[in-house]
Amino acid sequence: MPPDAVDALSESLREHAYLADRGLATVLHLSLVLEKPLLLEGEAGVGKTELAKVLADITGGRLIRLQCYEGIDVAHALYDWSYARQLLYIRTLEAAQAGGGKERLHELFGREFLERRPLLDAIENDDPQPPVLLIDEIDRADDEFEAFLLELLSDFQVTIPEIGTIRATRRPLVILTSNRTRELHDALKRRCLYHWIGHPSLEREIEIVRVRVPGVPERLAAEAAAFVQELRRLDLAKSPGVAETIDWTQALLALGQQELDAGVVDATLGSVLKYHEDVERVRDAGLRELVGEARGT
Repeated sequence: MPPDAVDALSESLREHAYLADRGLATVLHLSLVLEKPLLLEGEAGVGKTELAKVLADITGGRLIRLQCYEGIDVAHALYDWSYARQLLYIRTLEAAQAGGGKERLHELFGREFLERRPLLDAIENDDPQPPVLLIDEIDRADDEFEAFLLELLSDFQVTIPEIGTIRATRRPLVILTSNRTRELHDALKRRCLYHWIGHPSLEREIEIVRVRVPGVPERLAAEAAAFVQELRRLDLAKSPGVAETIDWTQALLALGQQELDAGVVDATLGSVLKYHEDVERVRDAGLRELVGEARGT
Protein backbone atom coordinates (compact mmCIF):
# COMPACT_ATOMS: atom_id res chain seq x y z
CA MET A 1 0.00 0.00 0.00
CA PRO A 2 1.71 3.19 -1.12
CA PRO A 3 1.84 5.76 1.69
CA ASP A 4 1.02 8.56 -0.74
CA ALA A 5 -2.40 6.97 -1.41
CA VAL A 6 -3.31 7.28 2.26
CA ASP A 7 -1.95 10.82 2.33
CA ALA A 8 -4.01 11.72 -0.73
CA LEU A 9 -7.15 10.31 0.90
CA SER A 10 -6.42 12.23 4.11
CA GLU A 11 -6.04 15.42 2.09
CA SER A 12 -9.31 14.78 0.24
CA LEU A 13 -11.09 14.29 3.55
CA ARG A 14 -9.54 17.50 4.89
CA GLU A 15 -10.70 19.42 1.82
CA HIS A 16 -14.22 18.36 2.76
CA ALA A 17 -13.71 19.52 6.37
CA TYR A 18 -13.14 16.04 7.80
CA LEU A 19 -9.92 15.55 9.74
CA ALA A 20 -9.02 11.87 9.93
CA ASP A 21 -6.03 10.52 11.79
CA ARG A 22 -3.57 8.19 10.09
CA GLY A 23 -5.26 5.03 11.35
CA LEU A 24 -8.71 5.99 10.10
CA ALA A 25 -7.41 7.15 6.73
CA THR A 26 -5.50 3.88 6.33
CA VAL A 27 -8.42 1.58 7.13
CA LEU A 28 -10.73 3.63 4.87
CA HIS A 29 -8.20 3.32 2.04
CA LEU A 30 -8.04 -0.45 2.57
CA SER A 31 -11.82 -0.66 2.57
CA LEU A 32 -11.95 1.04 -0.82
CA VAL A 33 -9.12 -0.99 -2.35
CA LEU A 34 -10.23 -4.38 -1.01
CA GLU A 35 -13.94 -3.62 -1.51
CA LYS A 36 -14.74 -4.67 2.04
CA PRO A 37 -17.32 -3.08 4.33
CA LEU A 38 -15.94 -0.84 7.05
CA LEU A 39 -17.36 -1.11 10.56
CA LEU A 40 -16.85 2.03 12.63
CA GLU A 41 -17.49 1.93 16.37
CA GLY A 42 -17.24 4.71 18.91
CA GLU A 43 -19.21 7.05 21.11
CA ALA A 44 -21.99 9.09 19.52
CA GLY A 45 -20.83 12.31 17.92
CA VAL A 46 -17.25 11.32 17.03
CA GLY A 47 -17.79 11.50 13.26
CA LYS A 48 -18.77 7.98 12.16
CA THR A 49 -21.82 8.94 10.12
CA GLU A 50 -20.14 12.07 8.84
CA LEU A 51 -17.34 10.00 7.31
CA ALA A 52 -19.84 8.20 5.06
CA LYS A 53 -21.34 11.51 3.94
CA VAL A 54 -17.92 12.94 3.14
CA LEU A 55 -16.89 9.77 1.31
CA ALA A 56 -19.93 10.14 -0.94
CA ASP A 57 -18.90 13.73 -1.68
CA ILE A 58 -15.34 12.68 -2.47
CA THR A 59 -16.23 9.76 -4.75
CA GLY A 60 -19.23 11.43 -6.37
CA GLY A 61 -21.37 8.44 -5.42
CA ARG A 62 -24.89 8.63 -4.13
CA LEU A 63 -25.33 8.29 -0.36
CA ILE A 64 -27.86 5.58 0.49
CA ARG A 65 -28.60 5.59 4.20
CA LEU A 66 -30.29 2.84 6.16
CA GLN A 67 -31.06 4.04 9.67
CA CYS A 68 -31.35 1.01 11.94
CA TYR A 69 -33.74 0.78 14.86
CA GLU A 70 -35.25 -1.87 17.08
CA GLY A 71 -37.65 -4.00 15.07
CA ILE A 72 -36.36 -3.07 11.60
CA ASP A 73 -37.14 -5.82 9.11
CA VAL A 74 -36.69 -6.77 5.46
CA ALA A 75 -39.73 -4.74 4.37
CA HIS A 76 -38.08 -1.56 5.63
CA ALA A 77 -34.50 -2.39 4.67
CA LEU A 78 -34.60 -4.43 1.45
CA TYR A 79 -37.92 -4.36 -0.39
CA ASP A 80 -41.67 -4.36 -0.05
CA TRP A 81 -44.60 -4.90 -2.36
CA SER A 82 -46.73 -1.95 -3.42
CA TYR A 83 -50.09 -3.29 -2.35
CA ALA A 84 -51.83 -0.09 -3.40
CA ARG A 85 -50.55 -0.46 -6.98
CA GLN A 86 -51.39 -4.16 -6.99
CA LEU A 87 -54.95 -3.43 -5.86
CA LEU A 88 -55.32 -0.63 -8.42
CA TYR A 89 -54.08 -2.97 -11.13
CA ILE A 90 -56.57 -5.67 -10.16
CA ARG A 91 -59.47 -3.18 -10.14
CA THR A 92 -58.41 -1.74 -13.50
CA LEU A 93 -58.22 -5.25 -14.94
CA GLU A 94 -61.65 -6.17 -13.54
CA ALA A 95 -63.18 -3.01 -15.00
CA ALA A 96 -61.62 -3.68 -18.40
CA GLN A 97 -62.85 -7.26 -18.46
CA ALA A 98 -66.33 -6.18 -17.41
CA GLY A 99 -66.34 -3.90 -20.43
CA GLY A 100 -65.48 -6.73 -22.79
CA GLY A 101 -61.70 -6.30 -22.73
CA LYS A 102 -59.37 -9.25 -22.76
CA GLU A 103 -56.50 -7.89 -20.68
CA ARG A 104 -54.54 -10.65 -19.00
CA LEU A 105 -53.62 -10.77 -15.36
CA HIS A 106 -49.88 -10.29 -15.09
CA GLU A 107 -47.74 -11.54 -12.23
CA LEU A 108 -48.79 -9.52 -9.19
CA PHE A 109 -45.42 -10.11 -7.57
CA GLY A 110 -43.32 -8.97 -10.50
CA ARG A 111 -40.73 -6.22 -10.54
CA GLU A 112 -43.24 -3.58 -11.60
CA PHE A 113 -44.84 -3.86 -8.16
CA LEU A 114 -41.59 -4.02 -6.22
CA GLU A 115 -40.67 -1.10 -3.97
CA ARG A 116 -36.92 -0.90 -3.49
CA ARG A 117 -35.63 -0.06 -0.04
CA PRO A 118 -32.05 1.11 0.72
CA LEU A 119 -30.32 -2.29 0.61
CA LEU A 120 -31.84 -3.36 -2.70
CA ASP A 121 -31.25 0.12 -4.08
CA ALA A 122 -27.56 -0.21 -3.24
CA ILE A 123 -27.22 -3.69 -4.74
CA GLU A 124 -29.08 -2.94 -7.99
CA ASN A 125 -27.46 0.42 -8.59
CA ASP A 126 -26.54 1.51 -12.09
CA ASP A 127 -25.06 4.86 -11.05
CA PRO A 128 -21.99 6.30 -12.81
CA GLN A 129 -20.11 5.96 -9.50
CA PRO A 130 -20.62 3.25 -6.86
CA PRO A 131 -23.01 4.49 -4.18
CA VAL A 132 -22.00 4.73 -0.55
CA LEU A 133 -24.26 2.51 1.55
CA LEU A 134 -24.41 3.72 5.14
CA ILE A 135 -25.89 1.19 7.56
CA ASP A 136 -26.19 3.52 10.53
CA GLU A 137 -26.34 2.38 14.16
CA ILE A 138 -26.45 -1.34 13.39
CA ASP A 139 -26.27 -2.00 17.13
CA ARG A 140 -29.86 -0.76 17.46
CA ALA A 141 -31.16 -3.57 15.23
CA ASP A 142 -31.89 -7.02 16.62
CA ASP A 143 -30.02 -10.29 16.11
CA GLU A 144 -32.35 -11.48 13.34
CA PHE A 145 -31.68 -8.43 11.18
CA GLU A 146 -27.96 -8.64 11.84
CA ALA A 147 -28.03 -12.26 10.65
CA PHE A 148 -29.94 -11.19 7.54
CA LEU A 149 -27.10 -8.82 6.65
CA LEU A 150 -24.58 -11.66 6.49
CA GLU A 151 -25.62 -12.78 3.01
CA LEU A 152 -25.55 -9.26 1.72
CA LEU A 153 -22.13 -8.42 3.14
CA SER A 154 -20.64 -11.76 2.11
CA ASP A 155 -21.71 -11.95 -1.53
CA PHE A 156 -23.58 -8.70 -2.10
CA GLN A 157 -26.62 -10.62 -3.15
CA VAL A 158 -30.12 -11.01 -1.78
CA THR A 159 -32.86 -13.51 -2.44
CA ILE A 160 -36.46 -12.45 -3.08
CA PRO A 161 -38.62 -15.60 -3.09
CA GLU A 162 -41.00 -14.34 -5.78
CA ILE A 163 -38.22 -13.16 -8.09
CA GLY A 164 -35.03 -15.04 -7.24
CA THR A 165 -31.49 -14.06 -6.33
CA ILE A 166 -30.33 -10.57 -7.20
CA ARG A 167 -26.59 -10.02 -7.37
CA ALA A 168 -24.69 -6.76 -7.43
CA THR A 169 -22.90 -6.16 -10.72
CA ARG A 170 -20.80 -3.57 -8.92
CA ARG A 171 -20.35 -3.44 -5.19
CA PRO A 172 -21.39 -0.35 -3.28
CA LEU A 173 -18.99 1.20 -0.78
CA VAL A 174 -20.32 0.10 2.60
CA ILE A 175 -19.87 1.76 5.99
CA LEU A 176 -21.55 0.41 9.11
CA THR A 177 -21.62 2.40 12.32
CA SER A 178 -22.21 1.30 15.90
CA ASN A 179 -22.41 3.21 19.15
CA ARG A 180 -21.77 -0.11 20.89
CA THR A 181 -25.01 -0.19 22.82
CA ARG A 182 -24.64 -3.96 22.40
CA GLU A 183 -21.97 -6.28 21.09
CA LEU A 184 -22.21 -7.27 17.43
CA HIS A 185 -21.79 -10.88 16.42
CA ASP A 186 -18.38 -12.15 15.31
CA ALA A 187 -19.82 -13.38 12.00
CA LEU A 188 -20.73 -9.81 11.06
CA LYS A 189 -17.41 -8.40 12.23
CA ARG A 190 -15.48 -10.97 10.16
CA ARG A 191 -17.03 -9.57 7.02
CA CYS A 192 -15.78 -6.07 7.75
CA LEU A 193 -12.66 -4.08 8.35
CA TYR A 194 -12.88 -2.50 11.81
CA HIS A 195 -11.89 0.81 13.34
CA TRP A 196 -12.65 2.44 16.66
CA ILE A 197 -13.07 6.21 16.55
CA GLY A 198 -12.35 7.72 19.93
CA HIS A 199 -12.51 11.28 21.16
CA PRO A 200 -9.70 13.32 19.63
CA SER A 201 -6.81 14.91 21.47
CA LEU A 202 -7.18 18.53 22.49
CA GLU A 203 -4.96 19.71 19.65
CA ARG A 204 -6.89 17.76 17.04
CA GLU A 205 -10.27 18.85 18.43
CA ILE A 206 -9.20 22.49 18.22
CA GLU A 207 -8.17 21.90 14.62
CA ILE A 208 -11.50 20.22 13.86
CA VAL A 209 -13.43 23.14 15.34
CA ARG A 210 -11.42 25.64 13.28
CA VAL A 211 -12.09 23.68 10.10
CA ARG A 212 -15.79 23.05 10.74
CA VAL A 213 -16.64 26.52 12.08
CA PRO A 214 -15.28 29.03 9.58
CA GLY A 215 -14.42 32.40 11.07
CA VAL A 216 -14.22 31.18 14.66
CA PRO A 217 -11.65 33.14 16.71
CA GLU A 218 -8.65 30.98 17.59
CA ARG A 219 -9.07 31.69 21.27
CA LEU A 220 -12.73 30.68 21.29
CA ALA A 221 -11.96 27.46 19.40
CA ALA A 222 -9.21 26.55 21.85
CA GLU A 223 -11.24 27.35 24.97
CA ALA A 224 -14.40 25.63 23.75
CA ALA A 225 -12.49 22.46 22.91
CA ALA A 226 -10.66 22.56 26.24
CA PHE A 227 -13.92 23.00 28.16
CA VAL A 228 -15.52 20.02 26.42
CA GLN A 229 -12.43 17.95 27.17
CA GLU A 230 -12.89 18.87 30.83
CA LEU A 231 -16.53 17.77 30.66
CA ARG A 232 -15.49 14.34 29.37
CA ARG A 233 -13.50 13.79 32.56
CA LEU A 234 -16.66 14.09 34.62
CA ASP A 235 -19.01 11.22 35.39
CA LEU A 236 -21.73 12.18 32.93
CA ALA A 237 -24.60 10.11 31.58
CA LYS A 238 -23.63 11.14 28.06
CA SER A 239 -20.22 12.66 27.36
CA PRO A 240 -20.31 15.25 24.59
CA GLY A 241 -18.83 14.26 21.26
CA VAL A 242 -17.05 16.36 18.68
CA ALA A 243 -20.41 17.09 17.07
CA GLU A 244 -21.51 18.81 20.30
CA THR A 245 -18.26 20.77 20.44
CA ILE A 246 -18.93 22.05 16.92
CA ASP A 247 -22.58 22.86 17.63
CA TRP A 248 -21.69 24.67 20.84
CA THR A 249 -18.93 26.68 19.22
CA GLN A 250 -21.35 27.75 16.49
CA ALA A 251 -23.82 28.83 19.19
CA LEU A 252 -21.14 30.82 21.02
CA LEU A 253 -20.06 32.44 17.77
CA ALA A 254 -23.68 33.34 16.97
CA LEU A 255 -23.81 35.14 20.33
CA GLY A 256 -20.74 37.15 19.38
CA GLN A 257 -18.38 35.50 21.85
CA GLN A 258 -14.65 35.84 21.32
CA GLU A 259 -13.80 33.77 24.39
CA LEU A 260 -15.56 31.79 27.09
CA ASP A 261 -17.64 33.59 29.67
CA ALA A 262 -19.07 31.69 32.63
CA GLY A 263 -22.50 33.27 32.29
CA VAL A 264 -22.79 32.52 28.59
CA VAL A 265 -21.45 29.00 29.12
CA ASP A 266 -24.13 28.35 31.73
CA ALA A 267 -26.83 29.68 29.42
CA THR A 268 -25.68 27.53 26.48
CA LEU A 269 -24.95 24.24 28.22
CA GLY A 270 -27.93 22.75 26.41
CA SER A 271 -25.95 22.93 23.18
CA VAL A 272 -23.27 20.60 24.53
CA LEU A 273 -25.08 18.50 27.16
CA LYS A 274 -28.33 16.68 26.45
CA TYR A 275 -29.38 15.44 29.88
CA HIS A 276 -30.72 17.66 32.65
CA GLU A 277 -28.82 15.58 35.20
CA ASP A 278 -25.56 16.24 33.35
CA VAL A 279 -26.20 19.98 33.28
CA GLU A 280 -26.80 19.97 37.04
CA ARG A 281 -23.75 17.78 37.62
CA VAL A 282 -21.54 20.27 35.75
CA ARG A 283 -22.94 23.15 37.75
CA ASP A 284 -22.37 21.24 40.97
CA ALA A 285 -18.80 20.44 39.91
CA GLY A 286 -18.05 24.16 39.72
CA LEU A 287 -18.83 25.63 36.34
CA ARG A 288 -16.74 28.76 36.88
CA GLU A 289 -13.75 26.66 37.83
CA LEU A 290 -14.15 24.53 34.73
CA VAL A 291 -14.35 27.65 32.56
CA GLY A 292 -11.26 29.02 34.30
CA GLU A 293 -9.33 25.81 33.57
CA ALA A 294 -10.39 25.92 29.92
CA ARG A 295 -9.23 29.52 29.69
CA GLY A 296 -5.96 28.67 31.40
CA THR A 297 -6.62 31.08 34.25
